[in-house]
Amino acid sequence: MIENQKLYYPPMHTAEHILNQTMIRMFGVERSFSNHIERKKSKCDYHFHRNLTENEITALQNEVNKVINTDLAVIAQVVPFQQAMELVDLRNFDTAQPESIRLVSIGNYDICPCSGNHVEQTGQIGGFIISSVSYENNVLRIRFKLNEPI
Repeated sequence: MIENQKLYYPPMHTAEHILNQTMIRMFGVERSFSNHIERKKSKCDYHFHRNLTENEITALQNEVNKVINTDLAVIAQVVPFQQAMELVDLRNFDTAQPESIRLVSIGNYDICPCSGNHVEQTGQIGGFIISSVSYENNVLRIRFKLNEPI
């Protein structure tokens, strides 16, 4: 186990990474600034300017499931911090610059620094379901859950 590794439920945590990258691609937002990842249900908060429409919620859910069903490899690797700076945006890295950093990549779809545990392939996640979406004070909250993989 990686030192200081977060013990999130791997399928849910990997789904959160895919949701974040899908939000970036569909809506041009930054990754969630706050999240709560649990086995049965989770949530991500985004700085946003409005609520999502029903069509957008459906499209978002469908796109996340499309990525999951592609069965991409999920790979964690520790790389020198300087090399990581060439691969990902570390401007908001909130600690002193370490010698190395752990990056998690999901195929060619997403890569980001992460100390959490993940599935080995996205096909192990199961079905992604957006259970609700709310908007208040420029914060879009997306609550989601997973169906077990078949």
